[in-house]
Amino acid sequence: MRSVSQSVLTPGSGRVKSQTMTLPDYDPLPLTVSDLSLERGGIPLISGLSLRVEPGEALVLLGRNGVGKTTLLRALSGVLRPVSGDIRYGDTPAIKSAPAICAFLGHDNALKPDESPRQSLAFWAALSGRSADIPGAMASMGLKALADRPSRRLSQGQKRRAALARILVQNRPVWLLDEPAAPLDGEGREKLSATVTAHRVRGGLVIAATHQALDWPDARVQELTR
Repeated sequence: MRSVSQSVLTPGSGRVKSQTMTLPDYDPLPLTVSDLSLERGGIPLISGLSLRVEPGEALVLLGRNGVGKTTLLRALSGVLRPVSGDIRYGDTPAIKSAPAICAFLGHDNALKPDESPRQSLAFWAALSGRSADIPGAMASMGLKALADRPSRRLSQGQKRRAALARILVQNRPVWLLDEPAAPLDGEGREKLSATVTAHRVRGGLVIAATHQALDWPDARVQELTR
């Protein structure tokens, strides 16, 4: 259990108020992939993949562009049906459970040009329907001084930090991250690593796809090739 300051968007006012609350650890929810085959546009990308990720673990999917990393993340998120094989969170097929338990970070940061990080996080927190620590998410990603700056005035690295903070406020046990560190500087990469570690301590699991190594403590690495 941990105590946090929950930020709530007040209906009709557009203002955010805070209240102290306690967030529990996540329920144990392992990911099991069995004999999975995937294709994109009729072209086979992944064949016969099996793996298991336990709560509290991080798995880094390493490989060059075009080997199927993003396609695999989409399948894990439940939006892409496999050609064959099985994906489960606990005992439930991903196609049923993933939308409620997975937070997905794609290449697109999903930030509106005139919207500030604070406004964006308030929107995503309300949309997720879960308890959210907006100030904590901004602090974790080094956004406190940029909280009210329009996204069009942020650098690419700052935009990526804001997108990563969105994953935090969604407060879901499974993180699926596509090239999470690509535009980040050294400080940003350190903050990302610390945030991933904190998520794992709560029993969350992280699967990240990347073409470059990620310096995450005790992370497993699985190389994808074609």
